[in-house]
Amino acid sequence: MRACRGLDVPHTPVWFMRQAGRSLPEYRKIREGVGMLESCRRPELVTEITLQPVRRHGVDAAILFSDIVVPLAAAGVDLDIVAGTGPVVAQPVRTADAVDRLRVITADDVDFVARAVRLLVAELGDTPLIGFAGAPFTLASYLIEGGPSRTYARTKAMMYGDPELWHRLLSRLAEITLNFLRVQVSNGASAVQLFDSWAGALSEADYRRYVLPHSTAVLSGLAGAGVPRIHFGVGTAMLLGAMGEAGADVVGVDWRTPLDRAVAAVDGRAVQGNLDPAALFAPWPVVAQETQRVLAEGRAARGHVFNLGHGVLPDTDPDVLTRLVELVHRDSETGAAAGVVSSGAHTRHPGGRGGA
Repeated sequence: MRACRGLDVPHTPVWFMRQAGRSLPEYRKIREGVGMLESCRRPELVTEITLQPVRRHGVDAAILFSDIVVPLAAAGVDLDIVAGTGPVVAQPVRTADAVDRLRVITADDVDFVARAVRLLVAELGDTPLIGFAGAPFTLASYLIEGGPSRTYARTKAMMYGDPELWHRLLSRLAEITLNFLRVQVSNGASAVQLFDSWAGALSEADYRRYVLPHSTAVLSGLAGAGVPRIHFGVGTAMLLGAMGEAGADVVGVDWRTPLDRAVAAVDGRAVQGNLDPAALFAPWPVVAQETQRVLAEGRAARGHVFNLGHGVLPDTDPDVLTRLVELVHRDSETGAAAGVVSSGAHTRHPGGRGGA
């Protein structure tokens, strides 16, 4: 929490996107025979899965186990999360009537999320819980395409061809997303992350015209909630500044952009990232070298939260993640002791209080 706010911390905090999931054998075991959406609707199961990486890896934050399409299902969308494919929508949303049928969710629609968050906050103690949701553009892409896409052709066809319908859809999705995040925050989440996973498919001009107002509606809607807001997308090197402008306190950076270069784009905001997830398959000396590079680049930022540049890959060795957490903690503390870390949020004060 202190790193997100640009305050001094005893070491660089670290957590991993998709840390609660497919790389952990205990996760695969507990999920046997239970579909993804059903897993997300069982508060006790969500609690256990969310806690697994905290216990195993010693990360500085937990992130709620859920999926970005959970609020869409709560809004009445007929969808399923198909193993090996991802979210599949039975009837894609491509008409005004379909948009109008999307109802804005209430807290009662996602009461199972509220119960999971309360259980987690009680279990986690001083470890922060990060809530999350999908951003309007990424949700729209799934709804319009009917599932994952490489080209986003139908999505962009609506965006360019019927901007009035496009903005109506994204406004509705922004309301749904904001309500989903408010439920998490009001029940105890310490921070939130808004995933615009596929925003990198857009030019900056299109992002600003067609997407930024709606992401801003979500993040600005949480401005008075008192929690740090993290905004992340993939392939967004040209969009980092605009994503920060949407209301982020922390801008997540994928592995393609060096953090010290990203700092110049995000106008004094903290950054999160950004080790390449595939680097974890290299020999340990390479992992350590790449980790130290990311830590060094992160020292240019007002605050740095160490993470991967995207989610943990399913075949990642969990022991490497545990070892990586230890390395980040140790090396960021050592840097302060040696007097080589510059001033700011990234300054380390061994023995001081800290967190994620």
